[in-house]
Amino acid sequence: MIHSMTGYHKLNFDYMDKTIQIEIKSLNSKYLDISTRIPPVYKEKEMHIRDLIKKHLQRGKIEYSIHIDTNKDAETAPEINNSVFTSYYRQLERISENNNIPMDKNIMQVISKMPDILKQKEESISNEEWNALLSHTEKALEKMQEYRISEGHSMHDDMVSSINKIKSLIPEIENYEKERIESTKNRLLAALNKLESNAGYDKNRFEQELIYYLEKLDINEEKVRLANHCDYFIQTLDKDNMPGKKLGFISQEIGREINTLGSKANEMHIQKMLVEMKEELEKIKEMILNIV
Repeated sequence: MIHSMTGYHKLNFDYMDKTIQIEIKSLNSKYLDISTRIPPVYKEKEMHIRDLIKKHLQRGKIEYSIHIDTNKDAETAPEINNSVFTSYYRQLERISENNNIPMDKNIMQVISKMPDILKQKEESISNEEWNALLSHTEKALEKMQEYRISEGHSMHDDMVSSINKIKSLIPEIENYEKERIESTKNRLLAALNKLESNAGYDKNRFEQELIYYLEKLDINEEKVRLANHCDYFIQTLDKDNMPGKKLGFISQEIGREINTLGSKANEMHIQKMLVEMKEELEKIKEMILNIV
């Protein structure tokens, strides 16, 4: 069954003092194109995340992002660098003694603004947190894949409907073929009759030329090939695992046969039916762009 390349899923989960949000979006693309927005604490695991995405998704422009909200009550403030603070204080104290400058009562505030007084806590990811992130990423990917499959079901039905519409118009062309041949014959006769009063023409030669001309305009082979291409399209749609590119090639062949019919079948009613075929084919081509 075909899968759409369009999908989206977002989920939140809590771990310790964090609320972690995972968001995955997928758009159509010729290849698998993965972009990530990951907080620095998870950067070392980025390749593992990419491998997990590749395991679940084969084609599409994938955008994967993680957002972390830390609970307000958590101890997240940076630590004071005690050794640096003490060093600054002692230096200022010596300067005060050596120069007979009294220490300002706001000395603590002054030192707190000096470089390197505060040090950020080094964040690291535990195995438990990584496993939780991995598990929820997999769930998000599975949910998005379900969305893509659901979209694929809908596109499958629409494409089958369009292909069947094209196939249903092929037998209808036959209703106008005799009329088309007679019209062509009468048009040639009328043109020749205008010349007959002047030079005349060889009726046997005319019949031979007419047979050659009508054989050139014969569209039976195109109709057979068009029907076969339509059948092959449905078979590929139902049986192939990732049929997107293949369906694109088959739709090109369907288009060629319709265009050849149009160039050969110079008849108003047939041309109208070919326009309907092209309209259905355009719908198919648009959907193929979004198939894995």
